[in-house]
Amino acid sequence: MILPDELRNYRLLLRRWTRLVKGIPWLELRVFCVAGGYPLCVVESRERLPDAPSVYFSAGIHGDEPAPVEGLLRWATKGLAFRGNWNWQIFPCLNPWGLERNSRADEKCRDLNRHYNTRTVPQIEAQRTLMKGWRYDLAVTLHEDYDAHGFYLYEIAGPRPYWGEGLRDAMTGVLGYDTRSRIDGHAARKGVIRRPVKPSMMKGYPEALFLHFQHARRTFTFETPSEGSLEQRVRLQSKFLTASLKNLKLAVAYGIKKD
Repeated sequence: MILPDELRNYRLLLRRWTRLVKGIPWLELRVFCVAGGYPLCVVESRERLPDAPSVYFSAGIHGDEPAPVEGLLRWATKGLAFRGNWNWQIFPCLNPWGLERNSRADEKCRDLNRHYNTRTVPQIEAQRTLMKGWRYDLAVTLHEDYDAHGFYLYEIAGPRPYWGEGLRDAMTGVLGYDTRSRIDGHAARKGVIRRPVKPSMMKGYPEALFLHFQHARRTFTFETPSEGSLEQRVRLQSKFLTASLKNLKLAVAYGIKKD
């Protein structure tokens, strides 16, 4: 297990991703912009296959949420090399300035996760440019919550059957779900928050809403409790990605992935 201090070393994180991608010939890692003095990188398929499933993963948009960054890399180390017949777009850490300083915000005190419907943040604009033309069958944004009593997930109400309860149940054996009936102001049922969304709901879009409105068939946000065991949190983040992809694989096998 990586040590907590190493977890916030962005240069080390990029070295680890670089080593991983060098061993997978159908992937590439490249810098798409610089923010706060740090290169922001994307890992994606070298060529997009027109009829293949497409997947979006991201972590680290809030720098004080380190377990998703490590969990995403841990999942990729174990499972990414086996899916060369899918299309991938992965953002290993969207706020390295914040990661190294344990800050939710970026160097200009902005919560980046409230700017996806604006044109005011250059690194988000650069990311949006990369996403043009993509239609993801699955999009997952990874987060943590200091107030959480266990893990929970947001599932934006979209195509049925819903996946949320099954994904929650797949997390058993690592840590329990948050049992509150209201989480962050939203109605929750056994660790699952599911709601329809519309553009007028929020002045500043989080990443997940932008994905839902513009790019993704299914969109999930997964949250682990920041005060819990670091190892448990990392394992949960990795396990959630594995479970989500298992659902997508089944959907593809039964021919129900497309609208």
